[in-house]
Amino acid sequence: MSNAFKTLEDIDFAGKRVLLRADLNVPVSGGEVTDATRIERIVPTIRELVKTDAKVILLSHFGRPKGKVDQDFSLRIVAPAVAKATGHDAQFVETDWTDVSAAQKAIEAAAPGSVLVLENTRFHPGEEKNDEDLAKRMASLGDVFVNDAFSAAHRAHASTEGVARLLPSAAGLAMQAELEALQAGLGKPTRPVIAVVGGAKVSTKIDLLENLVQRVDALVIGGGMANTFLHAMGYGIGKSLAEKDLAETANRILERADKSGCAIILPIDAAVAWHFEANAPHRLYGVDSLDPDGMVLDVGPGSIERIKAAIDDARTVVWNGPLGAFEIEPFDKGTVEVAQYVAQRTKAGHVTSIAGGGDTVSALARAGVKDKFTYVSTAGGAFLEWMEGKTLPGVAVLETSE
Repeated sequence: MSNAFKTLEDIDFAGKRVLLRADLNVPVSGGEVTDATRIERIVPTIRELVKTDAKVILLSHFGRPKGKVDQDFSLRIVAPAVAKATGHDAQFVETDWTDVSAAQKAIEAAAPGSVLVLENTRFHPGEEKNDEDLAKRMASLGDVFVNDAFSAAHRAHASTEGVARLLPSAAGLAMQAELEALQAGLGKPTRPVIAVVGGAKVSTKIDLLENLVQRVDALVIGGGMANTFLHAMGYGIGKSLAEKDLAETANRILERADKSGCAIILPIDAAVAWHFEANAPHRLYGVDSLDPDGMVLDVGPGSIERIKAAIDDARTVVWNGPLGAFEIEPFDKGTVEVAQYVAQRTKAGHVTSIAGGGDTVSALARAGVKDKFTYVSTAGGAFLEWMEGKTLPGVAVLETSE
């Protein structure tokens, strides 16, 4: 497919200094990186660049040092994990973001094909303010800019947006894969498209739901969110988690869906318990006769079959959020069963499946299908903002970069 942005194939990197915006904001415990998933995603890009004898200079934030130098948030601790993941030495470079001359000398002295990790970009207050002077100092360290951090693309920061305005820029391989997957999900999808949206609160996903009902053919609403919609429609939901004050919002979304021709699929039955705990005693009820003393913790078997039937009609599935209290058994049944069904339909070539968001990745991992969807995004906020139809500054600047 043709892209609106440049990719690695469009630029000659031979012998150049390449500023690579990565997401090295990884979990660390006891001085060790405990989950290198985000580092592993940038390895293919690093390897491609190193092949050309480019000097690969990694830029990243790490934690929230609040614009000050704080050694608890130094990327020095992450550099060995970069070396391990890439199988290539990764030199940590002490970086003073108010005066980058020492960093310039270290980059100059590095051999062609070197990988260097600069200090946390958030050690300077100008990073999160997208300060032009800081962006210029960053740009002075490279000849070309490559962004491979989709997870930070919703932030207009100096290292994501500012520097891309100053240097020839391209998307890295991970960014390219993410953007192409998102295009396949909602940009230019194969129809019919069904979205599965779950999670606890409608309040965190109002923009998402209002965008989706105008973009998809069917929308499955699950989790605590579904209780808010059922309450808005006049059903008794007992002691279930819900935002009853958002009934008007829920009805507005239902009306918008009706006008747009988007079918809304809500639970028709539910697993109801009286305590929120693993293996709590529970019973199945139709949503029109829920126990007033109970709480809905998962969709029931009738709802699962209804969702599967809707998936049978779809060519594209976009998923964000679990359908029930997936973190405790047996209330993970709805999420796990539907996720496994989407994986089967994907394997059979019937659907393109795109999923993302923190809880979503955990839920798909629990179902054993994290690697069986067409694409699973590890970007939380950026994935959600993209699903809401918002412009991502870190992506938009790549589309306008020369």
